[in-house]
Amino acid sequence: MKTWDLYTSNPEGLYHSIKTKSYDKLINFTKSEKDLISDLDRWLHVLKDMSKMDKLPAYLRKPIFERLFSIAEYSKLSKEERSMYDVSLKRKWDAESIRETAVFERERAKEEGRQQGRAEGERKKAIETALKLKKMGIAIADIAEGTGLSIEEIEKLK
Repeated sequence: MKTWDLYTSNPEGLYHSIKTKSYDKLINFTKSEKDLISDLDRWLHVLKDMSKMDKLPAYLRKPIFERLFSIAEYSKLSKEERSMYDVSLKRKWDAESIRETAVFERERAKEEGRQQGRAEGERKKAIETALKLKKMGIAIADIAEGTGLSIEEIEKLK
């Protein structure tokens, strides 16, 4: 048997070295399901016995093994089944993309509507203010400068 350093990360993202034993031949790996302690044990078990597994066992419920099994299931498909699966997957991705685009466009339209409403509200407020100032006898040029309205717009106000 040989030993080597394996680097794994803990939840804090730090790395530490683990001394572990390797098997020169996978066939010599004989641990049973209940003896699998480390991820290395699980990997060796999966690599050795995957062809005998119909589904992912509960003791291998980790994202990496789930991904491995999904790849293995895909690779077992015939060429025709793969083609059908790929088309189905593409349709699913397309539908998700359409849904995400619709949500994005709806949010963009809402924001555009809010901006337009604010602009209309500001203009209405400027017109009201200009009317009040005009009634008070303030010079039209001063009103135009203060409200941002044109002199022509202010002259038309009654």
